[in-house]
Amino acid sequence: MSERKRFEITTSSLSLDDVAARVSDARFGAITTFAGIVRGETATEAGQRGTDFLVYEAYAEMAETMMAQIGDEIQAKWPKVGAVSILHRIGRLEVGEPSVLIAVATPHRGDGCFEACRYAIERLKAVVPIWKQENSTDGQSWIEGPRQPDLSLDETERQPK
Repeated sequence: MSERKRFEITTSSLSLDDVAARVSDARFGAITTFAGIVRGETATEAGQRGTDFLVYEAYAEMAETMMAQIGDEIQAKWPKVGAVSILHRIGRLEVGEPSVLIAVATPHRGDGCFEACRYAIERLKAVVPIWKQENSTDGQSWIEGPRQPDLSLDETERQPK
């Protein structure tokens, strides 16, 4: 398995090839990835608003610790998961750039690979201390960080799909 950090807050550009390489191993025949990309629009109560760019901030040390905890939760819930990597970028991101990448590796595709990847993004949004500022021609607004810091494993399963 790769020696690179598997849970990382970074100011560098993100690459799906890189996050997949962080979990790649000859024992695993399946890797599922997720990419969260900066959208050009944001839904508001009044309708859609154009997004010019986003700025992400994080409490990096705590965020990386919590992302590693999510990895541990995944491996407890899906014992055949061999490796998990979660990368989140901070700083200014333009429309079309990835802000978060997740990779999950398992021996076979049916070993929880897809479910674990979805769990990782939902859990990250719920508990990891990362905040974003949406910037548009109308101004800027900060979006809340973690939504449900006390969310348990069982409660995550009941989140809307």
